[in-house]
Amino acid sequence: MPRIHRASAIITVLLTSLTGAAAQDPYGIGRTATPAEIAGWNIDVGGDGSSLPPGSGSVAHGRGIFAEQCAACHGEKGQGGVGDRLVGGQGTLATSNPVRTVGSYWPYAPTLFDYIRRAMPQNAPESLSNDDVYALSAYILSLNGLLPDDTTLDARSLAALKMPNRKMFVGDQRPDVKNRACMDHC
Repeated sequence: MPRIHRASAIITVLLTSLTGAAAQDPYGIGRTATPAEIAGWNIDVGGDGSSLPPGSGSVAHGRGIFAEQCAACHGEKGQGGVGDRLVGGQGTLATSNPVRTVGSYWPYAPTLFDYIRRAMPQNAPESLSNDDVYALSAYILSLNGLLPDDTTLDARSLAALKMPNRKMFVGDQRPDVKNRACMDHC
């Protein structure tokens, strides 16, 4: 057994053998988080769409939100500015001047929802409703030619969307990522 695993095993045995309050709260501070507090932090969305919340949003609704909340940084049509470029770049990744955008680089559409919900707008992250985030996702995907202008996205339709770069992302090419033994018994 490698040294680090031995130390970890010893610590685990020591901690699990303690009883009473000392094992729960050895410093006498803090408390166990409530389910509501945990739910507030547990907002990650998988690339497959797992954990997408209820709600929906249309391209038209997203266009208005983008104009109000996003265009100042990302440009009127997502072409970039102070913030990253969000649109275009399809077909450039294998060139000497790749343009990495939502439409050219991102492998999974639900990742867009996850990122917007967590980090945007930059001055007020996590301030948008789920419906607003679906709408912004729909609008940005439509700007990239990946959705028609009359689309309304929800958890099912967003998870079903196949991004152009889905099969070419690094994780799909690395044998260590596909090897379950490596992922489970490192």
